Amino acid sequence: MSNDEEMVVTPWEVRGEVDYDKLIRQFGTQPITDQLLKRLKKQVGKLHLQLRRRLFFSHRDLDTVLDLYEKGKRFVLYTGRGPSGPVHVGHLVPWIFTKYLQDKFKTNLYFQMTDDEKFVIEQDLRIEETTKYAYDNALDLIALGFQPRNTYIIFDIKDIALLYDIALEVAKRITFSTAKAVFGFQDSTNIGWIFWPAIQAVPCFIHAKLTGENVPSLIPAAIDQDPYWRITRDIAPKLGYQKPAQVHCRFVPGLGKGGKMSASEPETCIFTVDSPSTVKKKIWNAFTGGKPTVEEQRRLGGEPELCTIYQYFLYLFEQNDEKLADLVRQCKAGETVCGDCKAILTERVTKFLLEHQKKREKAKDKVEEFYIMR
Repeated sequence: MSNDEEMVVTPWEVRGEVDYDKLIRQFGTQPITDQLLKRLKKQVGKLHLQLRRRLFFSHRDLDTVLDLYEKGKRFVLYTGRGPSGPVHVGHLVPWIFTKYLQDKFKTNLYFQMTDDEKFVIEQDLRIEETTKYAYDNALDLIALGFQPRNTYIIFDIKDIALLYDIALEVAKRITFSTAKAVFGFQDSTNIGWIFWPAIQAVPCFIHAKLTGENVPSLIPAAIDQDPYWRITRDIAPKLGYQKPAQVHCRFVPGLGKGGKMSASEPETCIFTVDSPSTVKKKIWNAFTGGKPTVEEQRRLGGEPELCTIYQYFLYLFEQNDEKLADLVRQCKAGETVCGDCKAILTERVTKFLLEHQKKREKAKDKVEEFYIMR
């Protein structure tokens, strides 16, 4: 992917070289500062690696949520998944962080499976397929250790009766010109797609409907989803609700050269259902920041900042910051070659997935315990 290709970041498409500082300016969000991290650390103790390594880098009103929390007013968490296929490791990154926040702040999570969205947007998908994917993807969420006592999975199509009244209240207050400006809708856009952002807004307010407790929601998600919350925040006070807050993460890169991890390029993704042999093949074919030959690598060193293998260590598979820094040093000094790192990563990813797959299988017996309509 050429460096001069135009950056495009929308809820449905990410391409070009992503400039995160530029996104902060364009979207009007705030960077997560050292001061804000210190406030978080005071509440949670040790910061999650995704905070320490600035994988979560931007926010809206995270400081406001902390202000309220320090005064004794709690918040709820909300995130989700557009089920159009199997889950890959990139999807797990914000979910793992969400679990961390849930554990530290002891709060509820509302997780939205947007099987309706994927049906109206993806021309080749049938409702039966998106609902099946939603159930299948829920197994991956549960396998991460979430508990039914404080985790509620919303399946949009199944639970539409619960969502529809709030969706109508939201839709009534958003003009088409606003939606068109925010999402880039065209004359050719089907009307299901145009209405759908109103449904995406509902979990921000569902806790108040179910419990009568009007508290803000905090949404951990990749920054491409931010446009949804922009318009939701505008209309929240009109409906008598708290504005939702967000924390935004960077995109997990695929194993190819350039671009975020995408199921549309399966050879560059590690799916949670991949076999050990498939994992090994994908990792050993990955794009790296190494030199063409071992001799050059030993002499000149590699470039970990360009390496997809390094990104996997950064995001998930090396918890120790000192060891990660040492990995970078060794790479740049030519003390290690790409095969060394690929072998280590293959072992760690395989071990993680084999354990995850066992938990995923066990989750089949308790999915219904997580339904918001139990």
